[in-house]
Amino acid sequence: MRYFASLDPAAGREQSGYRPVLVVSSDAINRQPLVVAVVAGTDAANVTRDYPTNVRVTAQETGLPKDTVFLCFQLRSLDQARLANPVARSPRAAGNMPPARMAEVDHALKLVLNFG
Repeated sequence: MRYFASLDPAAGREQSGYRPVLVVSSDAINRQPLVVAVVAGTDAANVTRDYPTNVRVTAQETGLPKDTVFLCFQLRSLDQARLANPVARSPRAAGNMPPARMAEVDHALKLVLNFG
């Protein structure tokens, strides 16, 4: 699921500000009053090179306002209160990633986490 979240405060090279995030934790975890694992997204215009740990998606396929690159090496845990819908700024999802793109995210996370 895609949401928008404020990633402030941030330090160093961490993504900051109000930006799209992709929830990558399991539904079983997400239903609990715990934190959720997310991958930070950034405006695709700011990422000129593609890396195996990035997943580039178009605004058309995702419903996001801009083409976006999800930086799978920017994996963070967030309190669910940080998640917001971009219009209502409520914790409703801003949409879903297409299954083929989620498969790319899965692959990128395996590279980041050194899993098989």
